[in-house]
Amino acid sequence: MNFPQLPRFFLAATIALAVAVTPLLLSQTPTPSLTLLARDGRRSIPLTVANDQELVGLDDLASAFQLTVQESLGAITVSYKGKTIVLTPDKTLASVAGRLISLPAAPTRNGRRWLVPVEFVSRALTPIYDVRLELRKPSHLLIVGDLRVPRISARYESLGAAGRLTIDASPSASSTVSQDNEHLTVKFDADALDLPAPWLPQQPPSSLSLVQGVRQIDAVTLGIDLMPRFGGMRAASQPVDNTMRLVIDIAAPAQTEASQPALPATPPPAAELPPSFGQAAGGLRTIAIDPGHGGDDDGAKGENGAKEKDLALAVARRLRGALEGRLGVRVLLTRDDDRNVPIDDRTAAANNNKADLFISLHANTSVRRTTSGATIFSAAFDKDAAQAAAAESERLPAFGGGLRTIELVPWDLAQTRHLDSSTAFAELLRQQLHDRVPMSARSLEQAPLRILESANMPAVLVELGYLSNPDQEKLLTGDAFQSTFVQAVYEAVVKFRDAGVSGGAR
Repeated sequence: MNFPQLPRFFLAATIALAVAVTPLLLSQTPTPSLTLLARDGRRSIPLTVANDQELVGLDDLASAFQLTVQESLGAITVSYKGKTIVLTPDKTLASVAGRLISLPAAPTRNGRRWLVPVEFVSRALTPIYDVRLELRKPSHLLIVGDLRVPRISARYESLGAAGRLTIDASPSASSTVSQDNEHLTVKFDADALDLPAPWLPQQPPSSLSLVQGVRQIDAVTLGIDLMPRFGGMRAASQPVDNTMRLVIDIAAPAQTEASQPALPATPPPAAELPPSFGQAAGGLRTIAIDPGHGGDDDGAKGENGAKEKDLALAVARRLRGALEGRLGVRVLLTRDDDRNVPIDDRTAAANNNKADLFISLHANTSVRRTTSGATIFSAAFDKDAAQAAAAESERLPAFGGGLRTIELVPWDLAQTRHLDSSTAFAELLRQQLHDRVPMSARSLEQAPLRILESANMPAVLVELGYLSNPDQEKLLTGDAFQSTFVQAVYEAVVKFRDAGVSGGAR
């Protein structure tokens, strides 16, 4: 459906915006405005900020949406095709087609104009309007009609000599990546893009960022400028819930003779893509990493503000980068943002993606502030449960005739077939962590942990340390500890792979 009767200046503004896209990537403008985006083009409506509320003029909304505004008997009536909104000055309650709604602020007079909170659009106008309206207040965007306008978010991670740029499009929108020397273009299958400001958080000066800048080329295309002579790149997309995630891995540039240090006499090899980049690592094809907690579940907390959910996710992302970049395996995170994922869904994600190894990351807490050290857990079952899991089977018809025996393992006993290999990996991990990071007095434990019981592959849970210990809180949140921990896990995975430890039939 077309945008209703736009003024002529709107078309001129649309042409100008097509050439110079609204500078959302640069900075917030001093005076905010609401951008109306329709299939016919764009239009900006000025906003007024008063008492921390963003207000929009009723006359501007009336012009854009063919509304009739009348003031009579101490009330303001807004009409559209026989449906009415009744506002009362200095009152936050309003009547929308006979139904009461609440606004965050009351209508305010400014000279001869009436101003209403910008939420008036979503709470009052949307219910009576005959075209879909979607207000996205954080980006000052109002979408008119059925347009595909995914929210785009991004983050950049330095992974030693490499880097990773992750771009999320939500609702899900596919994209294509093309390369021209040090420049990448990412074109989305959409009508427009919803970009925050600033779009990509600036990296600190000390960061070894391989991304020099990200800009918007047109309404649906982004441009990415990489470091000159970068070593290589790989792009891959995967759906995550209602989001399409684009991951661009970038290798550092190879060193030239001029850039190599004079000492030591034998310089380290150039940081190029490893031979295994993009290839499976032996028998390990997929590794699932589970950052514990998330969303409204903070997990353990330190007295200086550290949260288990944030620590687990930060370490999981680092570990994913090391394993994917150096081993070429596929790494699945059970969550890659701050949201709550039920325990059974975490294990199900690993099982459904046929992961060959499962590592759950957590941090501990104790009533004793001096308690410290990492602990590695594998699952524990009583004898009756293990025997029951081993005994269950069923004879089913086989293709081509005859019968075959199918082992039936209850969901919560799937780990029983992998206990030996889980214990073996836990021991390898303990060996690599020993003398590198603080370990608890009992660094290897077995416990009936629900997150491990249903894992149909070798699985361990690692408590990184104790956030209840102020010294450990500072240590665990530091770059040195996290880098050392990731290196130890990487080496344990390599030894596990090279040893050919099998988790049993899958």
